[in-house]
Amino acid sequence: MLRERAIPGLPCSDLEELLTFYTALGFEVTYRQERPNPWASVCRGGIDLHFFGMPAFDPANSYGTCVVLVPDTIALHAAFAAGLRAGYGKVPVSGIPRMTRPRKKSGAGGGFTVVDPGGNWIRISSFGDDEPAPVGRLARVVATAARQGDSHGDEARAISVLENGLLRHADAPPVEQLPALVYLAELRQRTGDRAGAVELIGQLRGIELSSAERELVATELATIAEIAADLGI
Repeated sequence: MLRERAIPGLPCSDLEELLTFYTALGFEVTYRQERPNPWASVCRGGIDLHFFGMPAFDPANSYGTCVVLVPDTIALHAAFAAGLRAGYGKVPVSGIPRMTRPRKKSGAGGGFTVVDPGGNWIRISSFGDDEPAPVGRLARVVATAARQGDSHGDEARAISVLENGLLRHADAPPVEQLPALVYLAELRQRTGDRAGAVELIGQLRGIELSSAERELVATELATIAEIAADLGI
């Protein structure tokens, strides 16, 4: 039985650059033409994306976006990250292209965003709720900041939300402060504030946690190591 199916067509300035990026993510190029108009399509599992080329197009001014629903955003992010490291030597977290980390957002479930070389925002969300439940008073602060920084691309607002939340909940236990500090370090790195990111990583490394607490924030501890490696510290 045939069912309706929608496939987005998104702009890019350079098909070659774009297809190299999606190949690194594990997509297969299923079609490509240069004339009479540049067009290409890629596929990975049930994800189909089509692109049209516009040589004078500026990716920084793109409004291209689509939502992709998947069973497990964390597993897909790990697969994408591995492909980007193999293809580019690292996971780009700033500029174009880039990829955010999975995180709950206020008013939405968990997920992450890929901004491709065409400036298109591929918003990866889950069918259900595959993100671990946030813990503590700062959880809502982090979710609100993530909505600003990851969904809207307003890193300055997200930084402000986190800094104000950390001041307001300065008496929160270190294990509850850690996710907010990790996201703040990530945003500092993303916005080119290397000194600020390095300072936060030093602060995070100094936080003492029990074995049970370390298990609770294992994802954040892994993110600390990734950011530190990217910063070369």
